[in-house]
This record gives sequence, structure tokens and C-alpha cells, in this order.
Amino acid sequence: MKILHLIASAICMLSLELKAEELEVIHWWTSGGEVKSVNSLKKMFISSGHTWKDSKIIGGGGENANKALMQRISSGDSPGVVQLKSASIPHWGSMGALQEVNRTAVNQKWDNILPTEVSRGLKYKGSYVSVPLNVHRINWIWMNAAVMNKINAKAPSSFKELFETLEAIKSKTKVLPIAHGGQSWQDATLFEQVLLAIAGIDTYRGMFIDLDATVAKSAKVLKVFRVIRKLTTFMADDRKGLDWDKATKQVIEGRAAMQFMGDWAKGEFLSAGLQPGRDFICWVTPGLEGFIYTIDAFAFFKTKENKSKQAQSQLAQLIMTKEFQREFNKRKGSIPARTDVLLNGFDNCAKQSAKDFSRTANKGLLAPSFAHGNAQPSDIQGALIEVISLFMSSSMPPEMGRDRLISVLEEFE
Repeated sequence: MKILHLIASAICMLSLELKAEELEVIHWWTSGGEVKSVNSLKKMFISSGHTWKDSKIIGGGGENANKALMQRISSGDSPGVVQLKSASIPHWGSMGALQEVNRTAVNQKWDNILPTEVSRGLKYKGSYVSVPLNVHRINWIWMNAAVMNKINAKAPSSFKELFETLEAIKSKTKVLPIAHGGQSWQDATLFEQVLLAIAGIDTYRGMFIDLDATVAKSAKVLKVFRVIRKLTTFMADDRKGLDWDKATKQVIEGRAAMQFMGDWAKGEFLSAGLQPGRDFICWVTPGLEGFIYTIDAFAFFKTKENKSKQAQSQLAQLIMTKEFQREFNKRKGSIPARTDVLLNGFDNCAKQSAKDFSRTANKGLLAPSFAHGNAQPSDIQGALIEVISLFMSSSMPPEMGRDRLISVLEEFE
């Protein structure tokens, strides 16, 4: 942290002639691990001479923040910075609401230090309008090591082994096998993990990138619905509305054995003082190879009289320093967006994630997260998630669930 303050101070010394500005930042980081992570950026930014106005909007995996943003834009009161997913950028760009930060991007050579998959989602019509804080992997399972040791279970390498482990937990312990919050985005997070693992990258892209209803008619997709239905039998009946971090806490405290969740969950384990390998286990969702990713990014918006332009450039510059990328991601549970950041001091889960990201990128097996807004705009995403969540929260047969998803895909073809 001391290094971060020195960097911020140095940047401040280079820009003493610039007028200090207030920058409002809308985000949805409210859990313990998330708050610690964003506070490191907040302190760094304040040290550079500007003022950070924190606008936290709770819940919905960003859905509530997007609604608030729409209201602000409509009323002509745009915030300077908003946590935003890449699939939303074309929408706001078409409205003329985004502020480019190309000068900063050129000075720091973003095109050279960011993976193409990352940089592509940060631009609108060739100009950078957003800055990445990290890369999150979605297809993880987080397990309580003590619970797994109690039944002498190893991390499963297939869904067959996974179900055997879940049955053992259910029959031999009083622990809930799967911690899961019954919120629509959490349901979609589980669904996309199982879809990639069972049906593979081509089916994943066909459904969630190309919106091809024909792809969803395959037997593999029906199997996905059947696996999801079986997984729900190992979840709590009263899970509806449970926040993701509360589900993570169940695993942390040993009240649940495992959770399917992106690696921001690791930030909660670390914040609780637990260590990977000793207290908890990170395991890639078993099945076919692939890497589902989402990127936490801050998009810049045009404010009244461009009053935040200097502060916006300053924030973008700070976020893209190697030192910030290291310190932030060690807390957040993710990996740096920059490819040239050494991972000394990162845990083995992060190192595996970085290695897998590079390998799957080279093999064409990266999958932008549909559940987390990296694949489709919010209207299409919402329609698909609604079907998935309804299926998971009801006794709907797998055949009916698949047919309803096909119908929605056909609407958008």
C-alpha cells in the first residue's frame, strides 16, 4: 500500500498545475473483500490530489446500478465514472454519453500491454472509453477444505465424481452440500459454468454470442438442464434472495461445503483470514476445457462542462500502473488485466487462473461471461436469465426449460 501512495504522490507532483476535481464513481462493490479492494484505489486517487465521491449501489450484480445510471443520464446529470460491463458500451456510446481517454491509453501503450480479448471490450468505435481493473474467472468451485477432508473427498474431476461427493456430504454430514443464492444472476452464473463444462465452447458461443436457437436444440443442452436440476437438489430450499457473499460465508464457516462462483468469492475467503490449499480449495468446474471471464472496468462519462476530464484521465492512469494492478487484484481475488505484471506474491489459485487464461486464449477457448454482461446487452441478457432463473426456482421439467430458452433465442435471431 505504501508503494501505491508513493506512485500516486509522484503522479500528483507531475500534475501540480492541474486543478483538483471531484470525481463521482458509481459501483456495486459492497461486500467485505470488494470494499477493501476498491478502498485501495480510492486512497490512491485521493493521494493524487482529487476528490473521490463514492456512489455505491447495492444488489443485482450491477442491474440496480445500470437503472440508476439510466436515470442520471436521462436527467442530464451524468456521473464521471461507472463500473460497466463491455456489452453495455455500444449502447452508451451510441447515445454520445461516453468520454474517451485515448491520450492516456497511448501514453501508457494500452494496446501493447492488454490482451486483445480485453482491449476490444474497452473501446467504442476504436477509442478507449473504459479502463480494466482485472480479469475474473467465472468457472470456479470453492470448497471448504475441512468439510472435504471429513469425508475424505478430493476435488472432483468430472460431474460423476462431483455428484458422488455431494451425495457423501448429504449422507455423512449435517453440512449443506451447495451454497447458492437464489438470485437471477447467480442462477445464470451456475448455468453458464455447466453449459461450458458439458456442451463445450462452440455450443456456449452459439447460444450466448451468436444467439443461435438451433444450437440449443441439441441433446447436450438438454443434459445441461438435467444436471442443473440435479444440482438444485443439493441446495437450500429457502435460498431465494440470498446474496452471493452470504452464500460464500456459509462455505467459509463450514455450514456449506462448496459454491459455484467467480473468483471474487476468493476475496471473501482471504478477507476472513483463510488460506487457499489449507482452509479452502479452488477447483475449476470439471468438464470440457474453457475459461469464462468477466472484466471489472470503469467507463468514463461526459459530465457537465467536462468538469471531470482531468480527474478521469488521472484515474485511468493510476488504474493501469503495474503496482495498482498487483495490489488490487491480490485483494479482489482476480488477476491483473495487464499481461506484464509479475505474479510474485499471488496465491496458487490466481497463478492457475493466469496460466489458464493464457493457454485458453491461445487455443481459442475464451468465453465472455453471458451472466455478467460481457456477451449481450442487458435486454437480451435479461430475457435469457429470466428463463434460467425460473427453471431453477421451480419444478419445471428440463425439457420445458430448454424449450423456453429456445423460444427466447428465436426471438432475438
